[in-house]
Amino acid sequence: MKKLDRLKKKDPDFCKFLDSNKNRLKVFRDEENEFSDEDESSDDDRELVDENGTKTEVSMLLNSSAVDSLCQLVKEQQNVSALIRLLNGYRAACHYGTESCGALKDGLTLSNTLMFVLHEADNVFRKMLGIPCSNERKEMILGFKDTSKWKKLKPLIKSYLRSTLFFLNEVSDSVILVFALTRLRASIIFFAAFPPLLQRLIKTSIHLWATGEGTLSLHSFLIIKEVASVFNSDYFDTCFVKAYKAFISRCKFVEPGLFEHILFLKNSFVELCSLDVQKALSKAAVSIQQLAKILHLGLRTKKKEAVKKICSWQYANCIELWVAFISVNVRDYDLQPLLYMIIQIINGVAVLFPGPRYLPLRVKCVQWLNHLSSFSGVFTPVSSLAMDVLEYKIGKVGSKPGKDFNFSSAIKLPKHWLKSRNFQEECVFSAIELLAMHFAQWSYHISFPELATIPIIRLRKFHATTTSESSRRLVKRFIDQVEQNIEFVRKKRDDVAFSPRDQQSVESFLQLEKGSGNVPFTQYYRSVIEKAASRNLLTNKNTSYLEQKKSKRKRQRMNNNVVGTANGEVDSH
Repeated sequence: MKKLDRLKKKDPDFCKFLDSNKNRLKVFRDEENEFSDEDESSDDDRELVDENGTKTEVSMLLNSSAVDSLCQLVKEQQNVSALIRLLNGYRAACHYGTESCGALKDGLTLSNTLMFVLHEADNVFRKMLGIPCSNERKEMILGFKDTSKWKKLKPLIKSYLRSTLFFLNEVSDSVILVFALTRLRASIIFFAAFPPLLQRLIKTSIHLWATGEGTLSLHSFLIIKEVASVFNSDYFDTCFVKAYKAFISRCKFVEPGLFEHILFLKNSFVELCSLDVQKALSKAAVSIQQLAKILHLGLRTKKKEAVKKICSWQYANCIELWVAFISVNVRDYDLQPLLYMIIQIINGVAVLFPGPRYLPLRVKCVQWLNHLSSFSGVFTPVSSLAMDVLEYKIGKVGSKPGKDFNFSSAIKLPKHWLKSRNFQEECVFSAIELLAMHFAQWSYHISFPELATIPIIRLRKFHATTTSESSRRLVKRFIDQVEQNIEFVRKKRDDVAFSPRDQQSVESFLQLEKGSGNVPFTQYYRSVIEKAASRNLLTNKNTSYLEQKKSKRKRQRMNNNVVGTANGEVDSH
């Protein structure tokens, strides 16, 4: 009112204009609320009315015994008046704590109302409309549009969905959230009649998918997937765009504790894309082109801002996301343009950051290329990139191990780590793992001897110059295994009668041996992967030791509090 008084003094003409249009604006709003389902808040602060058109006095009726009676009437007889009174109470329960509600007498009444409506509302609505529980076709709901049944139940269904969506934004307990999401998922087809509510459901589910943990994130994704499946082309684009933005926002920073969650987000997003690969393909192309533009700017200008944007978890996770999407679908769809584009981007990143501090990023680049090559069957040369890791020159090497550092959670290494013994060992381990992965894929190919020649020459040179005995042993064993495989392929190749131009025979070369997996190099590769997994596990344990001690103390304090509370409750009883 003070602001309006000041406005009258400052601009009296505008104040007169507002007064003259106030009544017309009120009429317009009333018409909009009455005739449009597009208004999201028109019913949020209204109680439902009973069959006679009068509001129910829920504040006088909803105690625990009244709720039990209403629940029985709704469940056994589908009584509409009882359902309306319950839904008014349910709305009050969902808004509890955000506004003054006299509808619920106590906590037990609130709990019973919430649990009954969430558990039974979908079944009751389906029985009243005659919709089988197994029917998940949106056309079924749209077919009821002009029937008297639907006109009678539409405000009730809308109130239930709206209140539940409001409830999702107010609750923080993951168990309650999962239960509410599960019930909304059962009622997904009812959202066909309320597009604005469906948009709100998508927004809330994607937020919980990206920020939640474990079961909550999983059930949120099931909602997103269900919406994309049931409403297909109408809402697939919305789900795709919002989920991709949420993924990008969530993966800006990656810590060891977030690895599993980021991996889940990546895998579930790829699963969402697989519902409509053709649509996802066009959008993936736009995103990958954007990554290419960012890289091109960095390569051309070498400006700090552009380079920093590329050397980031956000950029790396975007590449990894599309590597996963292409890998899963490349054999069933024509993704060759995307495949070659992402390979060029990965190679460009490796070229832009060649130094030893970018060892983690270089390793990721080779891993991505190996992954794409394995799933697409397209040969990608990575030996040079892997050998560069082995031959980093960083000056005098210290004899002391570096401070505990989680290699897998970094894009760029700290300077103090470069002259540590750990760094040198990590370079050798990484190079052997990457080369083993690359050679394992082509170890049965007829051209393997030629493929391995140059890497073996460089490895022998490294073996002759390195002073680390553990590195020498590791490299020597790798050289021996590769040479053994070269000899094996050569002997088999000498016995064939077909020409190198016979592509079909070339592709089928050693396929029986490949199926058996008993060739020595395959067994050696398995041992390398097992050691790599155990080594990463040990590293993660060492680096998170302090975090584990902190969390252990925190859990002990919580347990003590719980025990104390429980003892107090026992004493009071």
